[in-house]
Amino acid sequence: MSGRIGFHETGLEGLTLVERKPLGDTRGFLERMFCVTEFASIGLKDGIRQTNRTYTSKAGTVRGLHFQRPPYAETKIVTCIRGRVFDVAVDLRKDSPTFLKWYGVELAGDNFNSLFIPEGFAHGLQALENDCEMLYLHTRDYTPGAEDGLNACDPSIGIDWPIEISEMSERDKALPKFDDQFLGLEL
Repeated sequence: MSGRIGFHETGLEGLTLVERKPLGDTRGFLERMFCVTEFASIGLKDGIRQTNRTYTSKAGTVRGLHFQRPPYAETKIVTCIRGRVFDVAVDLRKDSPTFLKWYGVELAGDNFNSLFIPEGFAHGLQALENDCEMLYLHTRDYTPGAEDGLNACDPSIGIDWPIEISEMSERDKALPKFDDQFLGLEL
């Protein structure tokens, strides 16, 4: 890692693990969360348009798998700022060699990592402990008509959630499972 932010390939093209290097002393630390110049080096082509924060109260809760359909597809940079989560991205890009493959990583308030999720991926997470907070940077405005998702418990995707699922929203439980009618997202 050179500089204040390092980027590591995940095996799914464009999906990148972000490692931040805080500067600290006995008082605490300063951490660069985002730099447009550094993120441009891994393909961030649009500016950040929206920032969201989520709070999940109960360990085992699963959120997702969410995405926005083109032409409103978005890039996300997700960071756990309190607690620990298992963060997951699923490749939904049509004709991608890793179509429907997933990548999961533990993000935590104290591990200084984020996940850079490009357009064409669904995103979800599982809280690994109580009281988790996430920070999301989005390159597009939220567009209700473009909102979509896949069921996080779909066996054809096969996400290996690390702990028993304790809770999901009714909306997320109702998300469809993958079927052969879905050929992927054309970006």
